[in-house]
Amino acid sequence: MAYIDFLSPLHKATTRDYLGRVNAPEYPKAKAAALAKQWGFDYWDGDRRICYGGYRYMPGRWEPVASAMIAHYGLRPGDKILDIGCGKGFQLAELKKVMPELEVYGLDISDYALSNAHESVAANLRQGSAVSLPWPDNYFDFVFSITTLHNLMCHELDKALREMERVGKKNKYLCVESYRNEEEKANLLYWQVTCESFYTPEEWNWWFEHTGYSGDHSFIYFE
Repeated sequence: MAYIDFLSPLHKATTRDYLGRVNAPEYPKAKAAALAKQWGFDYWDGDRRICYGGYRYMPGRWEPVASAMIAHYGLRPGDKILDIGCGKGFQLAELKKVMPELEVYGLDISDYALSNAHESVAANLRQGSAVSLPWPDNYFDFVFSITTLHNLMCHELDKALREMERVGKKNKYLCVESYRNEEEKANLLYWQVTCESFYTPEEWNWWFEHTGYSGDHSFIYFE
């Protein structure tokens, strides 16, 4: 298991008003979180003070991540790929663009996201939960999950990590939110609207060992 950082350049490209999200008069934090956790329009395409504020496909934005994944894991035409928490399938679309012969699959809890998925991959996306993946053991050549598993309660997280390990043959990668100090912890608490598992890197590593997760990982920090 190695620390592989595919996401920092994208994450750091966004400026965040942490206190503004907490103190938004029309969408105070509790209201924003309640709306976000419905995983519908408000979460994806509603007001920025709730969550994304319009989660739209921007050609090329995720292509560097796709190319880096393909190169790092030595993915080949015909390999089966799974994105757990795929949202609208944009990362899968970029993987297909870089290597069209890949077989890509995605799973997400949000019916809204799947109904508005990228047309190139929409047919291979399923609605469901990370705690119970509808595929057999060792089915995928590469399984990944980006900023999803921290949205689970601890009992769900345990199952999800074991499921991710179960369906993947070898190559696995996940990215979750974390914090290294009190400032990052406060910023994470201010900014997040769906996070349920608040852990330091050391605690996340305990989870990986506890569940037998053998893949790579990285953390998102709110500096």
